[in-house]
Amino acid sequence: MLAELNIRKFLAPEIIFGDGAIELLGRSALNFGAGRVFIVTDSGIVNAGLLAKAQDILLSSGVQAVVYDRVSPNPRDYEVMEAAELYRHSGCDIIIALGGGSSMDCAKGVSIVSANNKHILEFQGVDNVEAPGPPLICLPTTAGSSADVSQFAIINNSADKVKVAIISKTVVPDLAILDPGLTLTMDRNLTLCTGMDALVHAIEAYVSSASSQLTDVHALEAIRLIHRFLPQVVDHLDDIQLREQMLLASLEAGLAFSNASLGAVHAMAHSLGGMLDLPHGECNGLLLDAVIRFNYPAVPQRYDQIGAIFGVALAGRSEQERCQGLLDAIGAFKQRLGFVPGLAKRGVLPQDLGTLARKALADPCMVTNPRRPEVSDIEAIYAEAF
Repeated sequence: MLAELNIRKFLAPEIIFGDGAIELLGRSALNFGAGRVFIVTDSGIVNAGLLAKAQDILLSSGVQAVVYDRVSPNPRDYEVMEAAELYRHSGCDIIIALGGGSSMDCAKGVSIVSANNKHILEFQGVDNVEAPGPPLICLPTTAGSSADVSQFAIINNSADKVKVAIISKTVVPDLAILDPGLTLTMDRNLTLCTGMDALVHAIEAYVSSASSQLTDVHALEAIRLIHRFLPQVVDHLDDIQLREQMLLASLEAGLAFSNASLGAVHAMAHSLGGMLDLPHGECNGLLLDAVIRFNYPAVPQRYDQIGAIFGVALAGRSEQERCQGLLDAIGAFKQRLGFVPGLAKRGVLPQDLGTLARKALADPCMVTNPRRPEVSDIEAIYAEAF
């Protein structure tokens, strides 16, 4: 009887949103009883002066910090373990992630490793984290990963060269401080890639087999915001109002996919990014069109809703015409942004497709894809994006 009930749950952290929100970092840390905090970040954030700013705000509240600043763009398992060892001996009581998705995912890894005394890769999959970690505050400096609000952590298995997904309510941050001013340091390419990541988050959440009214409202609003504002922000990188809209879009997309999960684009992007160490948002953008073509027959009405946002004419058109209309609109959108398609241009070889497909099929994001693929289907999707 219980299996037949249409029940959904919705997880989200406390959220502080707005220009200047970082100024509340010290007070927020004290609210969690912090005596000393452990900051996880990367060299780019250090060089941009954002780490120093965060430390000054913390010091003004009497909070000392220990810093781990060696996170790679795609965080490695050994970096998580190195940072966790530093945390273990630091005397810190809360963790702060300052950076993009990589820093936030690494910080999530540090949190659960420190609480469970296991290697980070042992948590791979869904609900494999027994004990929650110490309080975690996230300050995103990009607008796309949504790691600041999600129950996902993506870590690179360096031995197998594949990204693994850790999905658990224990990795939902306790507090997300979303300050659009922190995203002004992104260059055009990073702005584009993270924006594409947010778009794919929203699209996959909306067509996910675990979607619901609780998540649909966030997914559709994220798509609307990205369709409107991403083309503007990539040409006006210093516009704080546009940055705020994209950060809001990332938030909306994160609330959607954290609770509805994702699909084949992300499963395949994790495989691709793990093999070639490519930016995650770029991988998503490369694969989106081909996955839509494969998925469309399973949930045409949902893709038509997305098509309507992109201005696709739907009335009186066949299912095939509506699908092609959406693909044309997304292709034109990416072309307008200057996004260059093609896996081959990124170094993918034809002989790689089988390995990529097998790894993608094992990714937990594939479970909620609206159409269940076989390995041969995934190979064909990679080939179409080639």
